[in-house]
Amino acid sequence: MAHLLFVQGRTFAVFDSLYKNLGTLTLLLILFPFNFTVVIAALLWSGLTFPFRKKVPPAANPKTILITGGKMTKALQLARSFHGVGHRVILVEAHKYWLVGHRFSQAVDRFYTVPAPQKDPEGYIQGLLAIAKQENVDIYVPVCSPVASYYDSLAKPALSGCCEVFHFDAEVTKMLDDKFAFTETARSFGLSVPKSFKITAPEQVLNFDFSNETRKYILKSIPYDSVRRLNLTKLPCDTPEETAAFVNSLPISEEKPWIMQEFIPGKEYCTHSTIRNGELRLHCCCESSAFQVNYENVEQPDILQWVSQFVQELKLTGQASFDFIEAEDGTIYAIECNPRTHSAITMFYSHPGVADAYLGQKPLGEPLQPLPDSKPTYWLYHELWRLNEIRSFKDLQRWFKTVFGGKDAIFEVNDPLPFLMVHHWQIPLLLLDNLRRMQGWVKIDFNIGKLVELGGD
Repeated sequence: MAHLLFVQGRTFAVFDSLYKNLGTLTLLLILFPFNFTVVIAALLWSGLTFPFRKKVPPAANPKTILITGGKMTKALQLARSFHGVGHRVILVEAHKYWLVGHRFSQAVDRFYTVPAPQKDPEGYIQGLLAIAKQENVDIYVPVCSPVASYYDSLAKPALSGCCEVFHFDAEVTKMLDDKFAFTETARSFGLSVPKSFKITAPEQVLNFDFSNETRKYILKSIPYDSVRRLNLTKLPCDTPEETAAFVNSLPISEEKPWIMQEFIPGKEYCTHSTIRNGELRLHCCCESSAFQVNYENVEQPDILQWVSQFVQELKLTGQASFDFIEAEDGTIYAIECNPRTHSAITMFYSHPGVADAYLGQKPLGEPLQPLPDSKPTYWLYHELWRLNEIRSFKDLQRWFKTVFGGKDAIFEVNDPLPFLMVHHWQIPLLLLDNLRRMQGWVKIDFNIGKLVELGGD
């Protein structure tokens, strides 16, 4: 009987994978003529208006910038920001993503692939080093995936011999990436964070006395978990049996520790921070959500002050993104830190000072923020998918406001090819590969340019 259920389950999974992959490929094929027409029109318009376009003064000291994470929109945005003021950009991705659409951007001078860091750490480091030497790279700006941020720190000593590495040392990255270690470090600076406990065995939760607590708790994996990170089950559950069933379903161990953190009701925010020698040089803040694909800058002075103090205390140099909760009484609590570039940096699409925020040595006085007239950013193909969620006229109004009041994060009239190639080359080829392997996926993320899979990268 068990064998029969397994076979039936496997058969269902195969058909589900077939349906999802073929269905999505069909939808993308239907959209292709529209995308192609828009891109061709943009290319023609760009060519016609080029002689009349306002020229941006080139950088006084042009540099060669090495950027990883080439499949992600945030890497494309940084490439455009550096290229726009006269710097040369080399883009890199793992071998699996040789098909990235951003390699066709006019902001990218060369594109390379290297081994995936989690599979071949030494090959990854040596690959980066070979590229840095071959291309005479001046500065390495990693646009890390959650998995890669620590490996980029491990690469820092090797790369520092031939270029500057705009990233944290390995021990700092480990601390920032560890949700519990981060909260304890922030607490030691007198900064506000939720009450937190490190969990290495289910019994620690099951034996915890919740009776004296005024708030519920949630469990989050300390190692990055692309699927379970969205699970915000409140503890304790309604009954001890439900609590035990939930906790025992999680892969908690010494090797895979979790954090049990006080759940503070309120409004969530996420930030991006570019830091040099403890100075916060570039900062943006926006309201957060579980599947973040919409960014609109908001003024939050308390968050800006919190981040400024934290990075100054540690004299950091690199990129970090922080998640915050504003409680009902207005208090700001930092929930976690991710030692890498945040996609919110797409809000700087029109800012001419981004490159200097990374490369400049002179203090800025105050961090750069998105220009007052910059529009909120979104990903059009995500918004098209959301059309099936519209249930009322008000929903439709919100959708039109998002699309026509904002800016697609990938599309640029003067650099339109990535918009075509990400949606109708990169993602379709990944879908075809999944179809070949009869592999399913949880969601398509056009922002980070991948299919999110259970146990994937």
